[in-house]
Amino acid sequence: MKPFKSKLLVRLGIVVAAIALVASACGGEDDGNDSNDTQPVATATTPTETSTDVTGSVNISGSSTVEPISVLVAELFSDVAPGVNVNVDGPGTGDGFRLFCAGDADISDASRTIRDAEKEDCEANGVNWIELRVAIDGIAVMTNSGNTAIDCVNFADLYALIGPESTSVNTWAAAAPLAAELGSNTSLPDAGLDIYGPGEESGTFDSFIELVLEDTADERGQDATTRPDYNANADDNLILQGIQSDQGSLGWVGFAFAANASDVKLLEVDGGDGCTEANADTIASGEYPISRSLYIYVNADKAAENPAIRAYVDYYMTQGLDTAVSRVGYVALTEQSKAQTRNNWNNRTIG
Repeated sequence: MKPFKSKLLVRLGIVVAAIALVASACGGEDDGNDSNDTQPVATATTPTETSTDVTGSVNISGSSTVEPISVLVAELFSDVAPGVNVNVDGPGTGDGFRLFCAGDADISDASRTIRDAEKEDCEANGVNWIELRVAIDGIAVMTNSGNTAIDCVNFADLYALIGPESTSVNTWAAAAPLAAELGSNTSLPDAGLDIYGPGEESGTFDSFIELVLEDTADERGQDATTRPDYNANADDNLILQGIQSDQGSLGWVGFAFAANASDVKLLEVDGGDGCTEANADTIASGEYPISRSLYIYVNADKAAENPAIRAYVDYYMTQGLDTAVSRVGYVALTEQSKAQTRNNWNNRTIG
């Protein structure tokens, strides 16, 4: 097997451990945020077969959450297209879009959809993109396994603990007055509080704000962001290590990274319909309230010019959607949504 470049080889080993948790959900429902799931979907044509004669390179940057999928697709693809060199990097969704919209990456991995400002950057640089939804993920909210005083948190609790009004709150209990003001009756423990999570470059950071904090922040006239004084890191493994070593910890990462981590306790989350455990079934159905879609964005003009990009994405649309997503611990799309994604690629649907 031809080697390929990635910073994720150690991280991938952790993610693969989550396979058993998601295998049963591969045919489950999607996260409920995709209107395509409620629309008739035309039968997708079969992507072209990868040729062993294809040569060239593919440069991918972006989400550290999507990175394991693209890495495994690259590994599998190297067996059938040994002449193609696939480079995968995961600095974060925002950084990936900056490179992509500047024309410096062929594909952008993304754990959220492209923003208006990023669209403007792409358009200013003549970059046309094809958006391809590839998987579903949940954001796990965690504490240390030794923290037995808390099992479930609601959105009000999370805003009071992590949101923009909570700078310098250094115990769980100190967040209780704001949580109560927001309607929570959770008994937060009288214990030290240290928060670990992704930084602003991460799509997981953006998704957490959008799904958990934004509505409350808007209602209270606050910036939709987190408190600034927490342990931010682009490396999910380092976030996990912080939680594992700190009994008063609170943090969040993608579910696949947290599912089988030792010394970590996944908290149930109440998004308004009761406490819900994060697992493959609840994420696939959308019952777990912090679920989201994962994407790749392909530079349409580069794909038209470069057979290596076309061959890699063709392979992604078959082995990626059918095999790699589940093998690295994420929830697979329904067959209907896979067909929609394949149609978007086969038809080279722009935007």
